[in-house]
Amino acid sequence: MEFLDVVRRRKTTNGPFLPDPVSEEHQRLLMEVAARAPSQLNSQPWRFVLIDDRALIDRIATISGESMTEAMSNGTFFERYKPYFRFSAEEMAQKRSGMLFDKLPAVLRPFTKQVFTPRGQKLMNSFRVPQTLGEENRRLVAGSPLLLGVMLDRAEYRPGELSSFYSVFSMGAAMENVWLATVELGMGIQFVSFPMEVPGRWDELVTLLEVPDSLELMAVYRLGYLPQDARRPAIDWSSHERRLPSQYVFRNGCTTPLNGWDDASDDHL
Repeated sequence: MEFLDVVRRRKTTNGPFLPDPVSEEHQRLLMEVAARAPSQLNSQPWRFVLIDDRALIDRIATISGESMTEAMSNGTFFERYKPYFRFSAEEMAQKRSGMLFDKLPAVLRPFTKQVFTPRGQKLMNSFRVPQTLGEENRRLVAGSPLLLGVMLDRAEYRPGELSSFYSVFSMGAAMENVWLATVELGMGIQFVSFPMEVPGRWDELVTLLEVPDSLELMAVYRLGYLPQDARRPAIDWSSHERRLPSQYVFRNGCTTPLNGWDDASDDHL
């Protein structure tokens, strides 16, 4: 199925984009597919800000890079996300989730065995690994021709109330529409997460983007066109990066894992 091929080629882009500006036609298309996502009572709680001003992108990139350096330097990043690191292909094949450590930046690989220890943190800091990674992050964000800020209307997004769940759920649907559309457009997309990792840095983005009090800035993404050789081929269900259906699907209750789909082929779909 053509749609299945799109889903299987969906990816997070960890590398650089082409320098070409994202065409206004494609920007409009991405915003249309976002707006066509489902929402509770058709509330459409999402709002978006497209960022193509070079000075503004550079400032956001600096905040992101500095945030990464700080989170890596003080150990909060590794402590927060250590359940998701895999240190061998065998572990990845067993867990079928998380990130294989040899896929992370080369500068981190010598510290594989010590990354979660005080000694490893001290070594990385002495070799200025956090600064190297922060600069790489800054360059990636700065090299993005387009950033996308995603906000929720506070009239709908009311933490502690059911409306908050509905709003976040709807935002997720909208962004998945955008993510899948980038595949067909030859584009890539990545969540700019590090300003969230360090207290105070996210507020700087709110100020830069002039987000009014009536809106909550929820996420920022980097987008751009991909070089041809960076576009992802379809991935089958046997990929060690993804759980098998029997590991996340149940039948008629949550005590009976679904069996028989793990070896499914496209002939079934």
